[in-house]
Amino acid sequence: MSAHDPKTYSLGETDSIWHKLTPLLKDPINPMQTLLRMSEKYGGALAFNMGNERVVFLAEPDHFKHVLVTKEPSYIKYFDGLTPIFGKSMITIDGALWQKIRVPQQAAFHPNMFEEYLPYLLKSLRSKGDRWAGLAKTGETIEMVEETWTLAADMVCRALFDREMPFNPHFVFGMVKAYTNVNNHKSIRSKLQDEGADTDISGEKAHKAMSEWGSIPDKVVDANDLDHRAKTLLTMLKAAEADPAFPEFDHQQVVDEMKQYLWAGTETTALTLAWCLYLLTQHPEVAAKVREEAQRVCGTGEPTWEQAQNLTYIRMVLQETMRLYPPIWGLIRRCAVEDEVGGVTVNPGDVVVLCAYIAHHSEKYWEEPEKFIPERFSPDRMKARAKYSYLPFGGGKRSCIGGALSQLENGLALAMLYRRFDPEYLGPVPARINPTVTLTPASLPFRIREL
Repeated sequence: MSAHDPKTYSLGETDSIWHKLTPLLKDPINPMQTLLRMSEKYGGALAFNMGNERVVFLAEPDHFKHVLVTKEPSYIKYFDGLTPIFGKSMITIDGALWQKIRVPQQAAFHPNMFEEYLPYLLKSLRSKGDRWAGLAKTGETIEMVEETWTLAADMVCRALFDREMPFNPHFVFGMVKAYTNVNNHKSIRSKLQDEGADTDISGEKAHKAMSEWGSIPDKVVDANDLDHRAKTLLTMLKAAEADPAFPEFDHQQVVDEMKQYLWAGTETTALTLAWCLYLLTQHPEVAAKVREEAQRVCGTGEPTWEQAQNLTYIRMVLQETMRLYPPIWGLIRRCAVEDEVGGVTVNPGDVVVLCAYIAHHSEKYWEEPEKFIPERFSPDRMKARAKYSYLPFGGGKRSCIGGALSQLENGLALAMLYRRFDPEYLGPVPARINPTVTLTPASLPFRIREL
């Protein structure tokens, strides 16, 4: 049985934390409020027995620092359900091997590289602008997360891999949705229980999604170069593969590393932009400031590198979006050595959930935390913020390698698309949340209007 077979690893297996959390996330509008209320009532450190496993919820910044920095070696990354998506990439390995695998990729995310990426990011945005102009004419309803996901995937392929997308991004987005829907894994589990371990599950949605997903990275590798750039993330990965002193970095490692950027990097960027566009529809005064800054800084043309650095208010809007709707709502670890956090004993084997969403919405650290106030991220106010009270990209040495690039991508997207279009949200208010691994909206239906 392959390690990439959803029989072996799936989000909906009864042993998966994602399955065990479902009883706590029943609120039809915002399931995270249940965790928020529990934290307020019982304190920032809570332990539950869930099935055959003990789960410890942590919600205070000093808890986050303890697990992610102070006692980092005592807490192992939680991999269940992620291996079929990411193989043996940085997301699913730990320890010294993780550090070794990360080193040859770091240069691609140094800020000095970002200016070189700018023309490719803008090309993706021009393409999306053309699509939105067509949608504005037809007036059809679109799903905004799918729109932002396909944009982010195009940006990754062009900027990091020097490729045009050699796949239909809307089809791949469908695979992402199929796999991260826990209900699709529950149907596999039920079938295996009813018909036995050897039953054919090839027709199940989650299984088909992973079968298709496995072919995507090689399609990208085999595609033609756009500009034959000598220094891209893909050339760095290939150089590591060709290094005889680096036997761990074989072709499968190249494929798996590409998976994390094509899925995780794409999804978190897309969710932030989609939630941001939703919030702007609810706060027209903020939307007006976004358009004003885009027009004042960039004029009527595409932003230059210098202009992109001056989109100050747009950056604050994105940061506030990630506070209210952190794409990774909880960082999950497994305890390796007995410890104590917030007065709660953490035993070896316990699953530890660092709930960033709770800290982001806590009155202890944020004035009027449920309000959308981008100005709270102005430089003068950021200095007073409690450390580790804001974790949109994780924390410690395993913080997201692509966080700064994601913010650049979304800043450019707002500057270019929001200056030209007025997306109209058509769904319920507040928008409903469907938390699995990420903080995903149940649906964000929009209609595009051209200004």
